[in-house]
Amino acid sequence: MKDYYRAIALVTVLLVAVMAAWTQGGGSAPAAPPTKTGVLNVRQAIVSTSEGKQASAELQSQFSPRQNELENLNKQIEDVRSRLSAGARTLSDEEKTRLTRDGEKLARQLQRKQQELEEEVNTAQGEVFDRIGRKLLDVLDRYSRENGYSLVLDTSAQSTPVLYASSQVDVTQDIIRLYDQAYPVKGGPPASATPRQPAAPKPAPKPPSK
Repeated sequence: MKDYYRAIALVTVLLVAVMAAWTQGGGSAPAAPPTKTGVLNVRQAIVSTSEGKQASAELQSQFSPRQNELENLNKQIEDVRSRLSAGARTLSDEEKTRLTRDGEKLARQLQRKQQELEEEVNTAQGEVFDRIGRKLLDVLDRYSRENGYSLVLDTSAQSTPVLYASSQVDVTQDIIRLYDQAYPVKGGPPASATPRQPAAPKPAPKPPSK
């Protein structure tokens, strides 16, 4: 899900301009206070906000008919496979060939529709993460300045893995709470589930060996 993680990368690391304040003092500035560092699971924060939950429910509703269509195609393929298996000794060669072609056609159709759906789901999820992520960055910036953080790292980023972080420096829940206060959701029941990925296509049916 490249689009999915591309959106997360937009808010991977926040560098607050505390260091700039140290350099503006000039002359013999007093010793700098200890650097205050925090961690934030950006991915969890985005999907846990009320807006993220609402967007997830909307995506689920939007793509559910397409997912049902894929499941129906899978069932049709399974039906062809069952007919070929059950009629291994009774079906004519002509009937076996016809069923095999029908199954291959269904399999190609399933593969094409699955790929199209995956691309659309990834794009839609990426847009949600990008929209919420940009506003989340503003909330994080304000929170960090008000609480004296000079660095906040994203624990969900694959490019900058955090090997250890105490729960005392995890600001994820604070950011979620502040985001919901800054951007309240109007109407719509929240949901925590994200649109499920389409099922993998079944292999094209083949006539049983004689």
